Amino acid sequence: MTRHAADAPGPAFPAVTTVGNHCRHGGRTAVDGAERMVVTMSGQVATAPDATAEGTDLLTVGVEEEFLLVDPHTGAAVPAVDLVLDQVPAELRGQVEREFQTSQIEIGSPPGLELSSIRHSLSLLRAALADAAERAGVRLLAIGTGPVDGPVPPVVDKPRFDRMIERFRLLVPGPGNNGMHVHVGVPDAETGVQVLNHVRPWLPTLHAVTANSPFARGEDTGYASWRSVEWERWPSVAPTPYLESHEHYQRLIRQLIASGVMLDEGMLYWYARLSAKYPTVEIRIGDVCPSVDDAVLVAALVRALVATAMADIAAGRPAIRTDHHLLVGAHWRAAHDGLEGDGVDLTDGELRPAWHLLDDLVTRVRPALERHGDLAEVTDLLGGLRRHGSGAARQRAVFARTGQLADVVADVARQTRG
Repeated sequence: MTRHAADAPGPAFPAVTTVGNHCRHGGRTAVDGAERMVVTMSGQVATAPDATAEGTDLLTVGVEEEFLLVDPHTGAAVPAVDLVLDQVPAELRGQVEREFQTSQIEIGSPPGLELSSIRHSLSLLRAALADAAERAGVRLLAIGTGPVDGPVPPVVDKPRFDRMIERFRLLVPGPGNNGMHVHVGVPDAETGVQVLNHVRPWLPTLHAVTANSPFARGEDTGYASWRSVEWERWPSVAPTPYLESHEHYQRLIRQLIASGVMLDEGMLYWYARLSAKYPTVEIRIGDVCPSVDDAVLVAALVRALVATAMADIAAGRPAIRTDHHLLVGAHWRAAHDGLEGDGVDLTDGELRPAWHLLDDLVTRVRPALERHGDLAEVTDLLGGLRRHGSGAARQRAVFARTGQLADVVADVARQTRG
């Protein structure tokens, strides 16, 4: 879960104001903040980004990732977050924090304009956290949910989480649900709401790209993303509805809180939403990606999708008003099949190979990828994804070779570290 007003500030986005279409931090651009982060972690300055001029139409992007902590011998989730946090280097602790269950831990990149700064930050944070986990006697996994059966780790001791358990009782899902949330800067809330309308038909395709949890309780679930199935136990998890305005968005939040479905705005678990704290839209449909390459690819596609939406808004092109129940079906199909099966084409409701839908998405956002300087890297990363398959496919391939979930866990740990 992403941080909210009732919790401590999240790691990914310091307080910001918007400048044009990008964000400024205390008098410096968001890219400067990302570069400052890299200096802190690596001791050397990253290459300065080119697009720093005020008024640029380039958008900032930042990533939050949640990980599972497991026993290195059994692969079962373990309540070790405090032990791991104690081992995190002091200079990185502002970018690492607890999540909902004691078997989870979260990192966040600072927002930046260049994918290189996102890659650098995620690589350094993942490696440092994997080292900290090893020193604590556990293993770090970038995986949607735990593949091995075991006791359900307790929830982190926080008053708000206690209230959630009191209200929703047995909805706590197994070992821990680990997602990836991508934040993209927008100039204002009204624009953000329109962006949410424009991106919703494309999110099932990204859902399929991120599928990374085929195993649970020691067996293949038949789903590419079992985390998605478990996550939907929470009553506020759903595709984002079509929104008439920011006032409509806020009114729905008030009504959902009054209904008891949510304790507060932090429990608005729509697949895309406005950040309650930052000038961003937050895309939150996916499992955490197994590797940094996968995470960078998703971040680039999300940013390009938001940029394409903003171009459509500026040109007066309306959003597609996809039927809500068809959208629910498309997300279910994405969780079930991942990239290796079929997906729902929301232009006509027919099934098509998921890779064809991803090709359509890339074609649609290609101008935005070119404008942000991301096209070459995205093309290369898509080639790798075609060769190796989704995270779910990789896990199944390892299990098909060895028949051992221990080998699946070891391979995910290897990808996590990079």
